[in-house]
Amino acid sequence: MGLDVVLYRLVRGQSRRPSPVAAQVVADPDDLLLDLVKRGRGGGHTPTLDRIDPLGELVVGAERAADLLAELGRLAEVARTPAETAQLSRVATLVRRCAHERDLEIRFEGD
Repeated sequence: MGLDVVLYRLVRGQSRRPSPVAAQVVADPDDLLLDLVKRGRGGGHTPTLDRIDPLGELVVGAERAADLLAELGRLAEVARTPAETAQLSRVATLVRRCAHERDLEIRFEGD
């Protein structure tokens, strides 16, 4: 079980609704991100990340990317290993990209 973070590009086709197309993935095979999210929960510092369902999906649009980036900074405070810090850095890279390109969204996908 892990918590993969997927950057999706919203592609407009003939339908009224844009279709999400995966652009980049940060996999979490060792549950690093999932463990960090669990450890960082509560206290009101990570309201978006607190909504993550380890068995579901949480979609965060580009308009919330700056908030999400701040919350990842809070998680960095509870990181215990270089591997956890590196995982957060990879996720933050996707979130920064999302913040600068409005046709992107981030999805936290549990399994």
